[in-house]
Amino acid sequence: MLSRRATLVLPGLALLSAKAEAQADWRQQIPEVRYGMISVENERDAIARLQGLQAFMARELRTPFRVFRGSDYAAVVEALRAGHSELAYLGPASYGLARRVMGERIAPIFRFIDNEGMEGYHSAMIVKADSPIRQLEDMRGKTLGFSDPNSTSGFQVPGWFLRRQGMDPASFFSKTGFTGSHEQGVMAVINGTFDAAVLAYSNERRNTFQRMVEKGMIPDGAVRVIWKSPLIPNAPIVLRMDTPETFRRDAIAAFASLPARDPQAFNEMSSGARGLASAKHEDYLDIMAILEENAARRRERRS
Repeated sequence: MLSRRATLVLPGLALLSAKAEAQADWRQQIPEVRYGMISVENERDAIARLQGLQAFMARELRTPFRVFRGSDYAAVVEALRAGHSELAYLGPASYGLARRVMGERIAPIFRFIDNEGMEGYHSAMIVKADSPIRQLEDMRGKTLGFSDPNSTSGFQVPGWFLRRQGMDPASFFSKTGFTGSHEQGVMAVINGTFDAAVLAYSNERRNTFQRMVEKGMIPDGAVRVIWKSPLIPNAPIVLRMDTPETFRRDAIAAFASLPARDPQAFNEMSSGARGLASAKHEDYLDIMAILEENAARRRERRS
């Protein structure tokens, strides 16, 4: 009887074990992992910088891993919201947008520690090197290029701080507009489309225009900085929290091991950062408050 009972129970246990194993293998639900990138730079260079990451993550996760660049910041947020991306690199403001439309379905997991050991960066306003504009006050009546409506350093933060200094962009400048990316903002200044542009700036050795010099896109010394914002928390790598728990665990572990296990891929991906720091939603509360104030101001103007 004992032997017979055992034969009756064991197949059931085997089925339960197989079911648990199937549930644990997240690859059945996610046959390809997709990583989105906001449009800070041109698509060719953005994708090229992430080829090492793509290969590393495919090996670590044992499944295809694809990187893509959104046509604009909102496109990457929409890909996450619609379930077309599991991971992404967002700016602090575009993370705020994602949090508004996705709630706790999205969360930051890491942010870069830059080449000087900082976990933050600045919004910087640049002009051509030979421009007569020397300081922010000289920009009255001039033209300013923003990068993207959902860019932290390229729109949300500079607009907020300028208004705090009594320089509302709507009236202080003769014209404002969007260039599409930080790199295109630099080119718009050099080409004379705008007198100035705002963009991401970590330090003298690591910023948008310095990277363009390294890539041969512009000559060294073509632009200079006339204003910098206070420190902004570095942009987060985010993860969809409605994915399987086993996937989230594996993805976080793979990213955490990247700097040590593939330094070249990490260096290319991060443009020379020192490492990764853990990130959490609370790190971006100040930025989200700025977003809410900016949005309220726009609503007041429309009403």
